[in-house]
Amino acid sequence: MAKAHVLIFPLPLPGHLGSMLKLAELLALDNIHVTFVDTENIHIRLTRFGDIQELSECYPTLHFKTIPDCYDEEGEHPGFGDRVGDFITSTAQHAKPFLRDILVSQHSPGIPKVSCIIQDGIFGALSSDFAAELRIPLIHFRTVSSCCFWAYFCVPKLLDCKELPIKGEEDMDRIIRNMPGMENLLRCRDLPSFCRPNTEGNFLEWAVFRTRQSLAADALMLNTFEDLEGSVLSQMGQHFPKLYTIGPIHHHLKIRKAESNKAKDIPTFKNSLFQVDRSCMAWLEAQPQGSVIYVSFGSSTIVKREDLMEIWHGLVNSKKRFLWVMRPDIVAAKDNDDRIPAEVEEGTRERGLIVGWAPQEDVLAHKAVGGFFTHNGWNSTLDSVVAGVPMICWPYFADQQINSRFVSEVWKLGLDMKDVCDRHVVEKMVNDLMVHRKEEFLKSAQEMAMLAHKSVTPGGSSYSSFDDLIQYIKSASKEKN
Repeated sequence: MAKAHVLIFPLPLPGHLGSMLKLAELLALDNIHVTFVDTENIHIRLTRFGDIQELSECYPTLHFKTIPDCYDEEGEHPGFGDRVGDFITSTAQHAKPFLRDILVSQHSPGIPKVSCIIQDGIFGALSSDFAAELRIPLIHFRTVSSCCFWAYFCVPKLLDCKELPIKGEEDMDRIIRNMPGMENLLRCRDLPSFCRPNTEGNFLEWAVFRTRQSLAADALMLNTFEDLEGSVLSQMGQHFPKLYTIGPIHHHLKIRKAESNKAKDIPTFKNSLFQVDRSCMAWLEAQPQGSVIYVSFGSSTIVKREDLMEIWHGLVNSKKRFLWVMRPDIVAAKDNDDRIPAEVEEGTRERGLIVGWAPQEDVLAHKAVGGFFTHNGWNSTLDSVVAGVPMICWPYFADQQINSRFVSEVWKLGLDMKDVCDRHVVEKMVNDLMVHRKEEFLKSAQEMAMLAHKSVTPGGSSYSSFDDLIQYIKSASKEKN
């Protein structure tokens, strides 16, 4: 029987890489050959901070290929904020000849030819020529929420209806009325951040173009589930007839491992690009149940020092325990004043712990954690959903603005603090989440966690969708051979 072989190429940024590496493991668990392509520096970091070697040894059908980086690792990373468009474009241009070489020229004994490409959808038409040349299917995997993807897709309609562009700050609370499946839900400030005026370059136009290029792919895959984004997915299904929803992918992988005959032999692998500090787990053990708010703004958020201090004051003034992930590079343009006010330092010593990077899934699953103060990157949002932990949302850019609106207004899983950074607001929201409205948010969060779990168990929507995906990949392999 012909063996299926999938090539996976993610955008080499942490949020994209993590979910697509879990996808690779899911496919390898089904004995499908997978070639996972990353850049040299990413692979070095995965080797240093993750379990990439152990992952390779566990799955004989999972192979890694590296291509050179297109930027200087020692220099300023170009992948943040409004500059991300330039980074994606340069990565795609740089990677194209290397990908073609891997697809066309390099064959190893015992490994079948590539029979399917799964490409990060943010690259648009990058792999279309290769797929056509080799006569194999091309699947786009989008690592953002469905609501964000759909918002980009609907931008031309919003322009036709004169709902875009946004005119300025006075326009930010205007309601968007002509987005199918999300009518009258979003304000201008809740649209993906690149819709905002004064965004550097023309990234909105670029993002919309790349999103619509997914129409030319043979299938579209999303890290979400029906009970979470059903109204949006039903709209998308009218344009994307082959749509696979397989999330939450990290929990899906856990369930598939548990039911595998080899379950006892398959550990959980770290795919971190940062040094994980597990000392926080011992600290959590010493805290009362539901008493800690976990604070993390992800791998890319850059915070102004004055905003950082407002959040810090608010956390300390709330008198609640907190575990804060503070990356060494989180502060924008550091000045010479690195002094921490005495009352903040004292409050942190009494009730807080600060680490450089934490094992987030384990932290959110810990009984001591009662809330998550998050930037609402899609991976972090799904981590919180699966764990049943309510959120305070402080989005930074891209899909995070629309994710935070859905968290607060659609799913009722927390509070949205977008476009505000004030110590009094932080203090009030922490106390609302952890005390005054605790039962309300906890009930919603636990109900959604149950739906997330149901979706990735046998008979669930994501479980069935992944089975369909496997059959599609295998049937494409048979046709190829």
